[in-house]
Amino acid sequence: MSVQAGSLFTSMYRNIKIKGQDPVATNLEGTGSCFDITNPSEARAGAHQPLAVDKKDLPRWSKATMEYRIPSPQSDPKAYLSKGEGEALRSHKEGATSPDLAVRGSSPASPKRGQSPSTAAASYGSPSPPKAGAFQQRANPPNTTFRKFYERGDLPISIDHKSFKNAIKWKVDLDKLDYHHYLPIFFDGTRETQDPYRFLAIKGTEDLLAAGGNRVLPVIPQLIIPIKTALNTRDPAVIAVCLQLLQKLVLSGELVGQALVPYYRQLLPIFNLYITKNKNLGDGIDYGQQQYDCLGELISDTLALFEQRGGEDAFINIKYMVPTYESCVNLS
Repeated sequence: MSVQAGSLFTSMYRNIKIKGQDPVATNLEGTGSCFDITNPSEARAGAHQPLAVDKKDLPRWSKATMEYRIPSPQSDPKAYLSKGEGEALRSHKEGATSPDLAVRGSSPASPKRGQSPSTAAASYGSPSPPKAGAFQQRANPPNTTFRKFYERGDLPISIDHKSFKNAIKWKVDLDKLDYHHYLPIFFDGTRETQDPYRFLAIKGTEDLLAAGGNRVLPVIPQLIIPIKTALNTRDPAVIAVCLQLLQKLVLSGELVGQALVPYYRQLLPIFNLYITKNKNLGDGIDYGQQQYDCLGELISDTLALFEQRGGEDAFINIKYMVPTYESCVNLS
């Protein structure tokens, strides 16, 4: 299915507006002038987020029981009954978990008969194991190389405002551009979520791939880090656009698919994570399927294209990183 990657953000924005919800604000502080420059950010896109739980509160692995156990709190030597607290303890049988109402020598997380220590600790308010956050969106700061070069005026592009839709205007013939310099910059801008950077980066990448020919193949090693960074943001809108551009990248040259095989270890972990993200509608009909924004469908089509264009070693490498993938090539 041939869908322009640049139209994907527009369709998603339209769906959000129809639902009555405003998209996440991405406007930066500025005067609104075209001469505004984005403040540099030192945050790294797609970086891991540290756990918001203290190390002492995390469950520990027990070799004796072969399970994770939440450590029980130490007994307070001052936790004993004083005169007059017996009535308060009887009236708060279920809620009396504070140390000042506990009986001497009893632990607030002591398990009951037939109850595991971890369950008993959880019932007394001990922290449960933290969520891994595999599908949680990660940081995507506005510090792309594309934004920096565009604000500095180093890119030979501008927006051509037409009556029915915007287009990109190249100030230099594409045959005269140095792909080793410009193509990685445009790919780095594919994780932009704010216009005009998003529009220029995506449409510019499409134009460069369409007119690249044999000049795209030598630049493949320089494109891996920008593509991996965009995928690691784990933003469904950014991932969907990146997958469509990967399909255009594979189809842009004769040996581009084979050149990507050594880099599957950097690209396919996110594929394995989102390959099951399908629209499970049962017997219903997805009337927005022409927008081509379903991550599970996009990943399956991209992997099939990788296998068809990647040569004889493509399938075994895809299977190693995405174990649930089944071959689409009929060898009979």
